[in-house]
Amino acid sequence: MDIFKKCYEFDADKIAMAKGIYPFFQPLEGTDGTEVVMNGRKVLMLGSNNYLGLTFDPRIVKAAHDGIEKFGTSCTGSRLINGTLCIHEELEHKLAAFMKRDAAIVFSTGMQTNLGAISCLIGHNDIVVTDKEDHASIVDGCRLGMGEVKRFIHGDLEQLERILEKIPQDKGILVVVDGVFSMGGDIVDLPKLAPLCKKYGARLYVDDAHSIGVLGGGRGTAVHFHMEKDVDITMGTFSKSFASLGGFVVGDKDVINFIKHNARSFIFSASLPASNTMAAMAALEIMEKEPEHVERLWDNARFMMKGFRDLGFNIGKTETPIIPIIIGDDDRAFTFWKELYEAGVYTNPVCAPAVPVGMALLRTSYMATQTRDQLTRALDIFEKCGKKLGVI
Repeated sequence: MDIFKKCYEFDADKIAMAKGIYPFFQPLEGTDGTEVVMNGRKVLMLGSNNYLGLTFDPRIVKAAHDGIEKFGTSCTGSRLINGTLCIHEELEHKLAAFMKRDAAIVFSTGMQTNLGAISCLIGHNDIVVTDKEDHASIVDGCRLGMGEVKRFIHGDLEQLERILEKIPQDKGILVVVDGVFSMGGDIVDLPKLAPLCKKYGARLYVDDAHSIGVLGGGRGTAVHFHMEKDVDITMGTFSKSFASLGGFVVGDKDVINFIKHNARSFIFSASLPASNTMAAMAALEIMEKEPEHVERLWDNARFMMKGFRDLGFNIGKTETPIIPIIIGDDDRAFTFWKELYEAGVYTNPVCAPAVPVGMALLRTSYMATQTRDQLTRALDIFEKCGKKLGVI
């Protein structure tokens, strides 16, 4: 049996290409954030996680340049050995203060953050419980841990309680959920979840990758619900609202210190380059001092939610600037993606395993910097293409 047999037989991409609806790995030739150049023409970008629209903010661009000027293009080593810069520690102190927690630790990517932090916390005698729609990085972080993994149906806290009540008291328990679910745009029911964790002695880890910069005035899910003391660990990324690259977790000092010395993706990865570190720090300062970015983001999100619902699109239970257009069939979703793209709108097509089989969708997301004219034009294109394909 040749281990490469599966590779030679993989043809899902070739089938979609033959149909002219292959939607992935589309190269960008230029971008200003709200519009991108693809195949020599401009299209509206409705697929970015650049929620606050800060990727071209001149202050952040300058901060990235300053980081390179002072520290070069790479640290060429891990934080543990020779890759810790003074600005890494400065950013960690500022993140902890911003999130109202004791301490923070910065990883080189968001994926590495969940892989390292979750896996090192789950020992042989521990059980981790996750929502079935948690991000892939959570799933993989749990797989790398040494304990047992249990899952509950998305948002079904009654099933979660049935799982928790059966766990022996001598087991350590970690419950891991997204704050904002990245495909559906819905928010975790923290007011019901947190007391449930306390009842059964479980620690709560919330992935706020899509919440920080969006909810709670930019500080995430716990602040959104006024429950800062009810979440044990909060994770965030720099690749979305922070207009950079990297990730972090915040929590109690001893917990963060343990992760710092045990998370393999932290110990064995080169540290975050100075350019990304300085960019994230500049974005953090803007979030603290200029709340109007978050306000504009929500104005745009509410405008699009109403627009899609008025047109008759199925956008599920979204409550955030992530707005899915639920289609169902993969081919139909990819065809709709192609029609929109040809008409001047770029969206993110999503199929299994990122969503359940038969629930393919186009994931759209919004920015503070998009103009009302751009959004109105996008809705017009959605209406035209939706009617043409019978989606609405």
